[in-house]
Amino acid sequence: MVVVHQTSAVLVLVTLTLILQSAGMAALIQWAKAHLSRGIHRFGTLRSAVLVIRLTSLVVCLHMLTILPWACFYRWNCFATWESAIYFSAASYSTVGASDLVLPRTRRTLCPIESLVGVLMCGLLQVFYLRLSPV
Repeated sequence: MVVVHQTSAVLVLVTLTLILQSAGMAALIQWAKAHLSRGIHRFGTLRSAVLVIRLTSLVVCLHMLTILPWACFYRWNCFATWESAIYFSAASYSTVGASDLVLPRTRRTLCPIESLVGVLMCGLLQVFYLRLSPV
């Protein structure tokens, strides 16, 4: 029965992550199309730097948004505080790892799955970001 609950949780969390990431990337694409219609080839150094800062800020916000469903799950099922849940989720998503926090035994497989999803989402956004970057 534990395997069924854990598999269900993984499917829901991965699906939410993919939906958030896809919606975020679609919004970034629409924003880029609207703001870069004149062509980024004519941007000067300052305008290019501002564009990179804006895109990077949006990408960081998107990653923080995709960490939230995992953090919510950890808060409701594994940790007593939001600080611990967000910290653990961000550390797992970024593959840094949180050696000072450990999931309960029945939830341990979530950490490597979140890490795998985080790596894939970072890579996906990196490809998008490099394609738009005028640098």
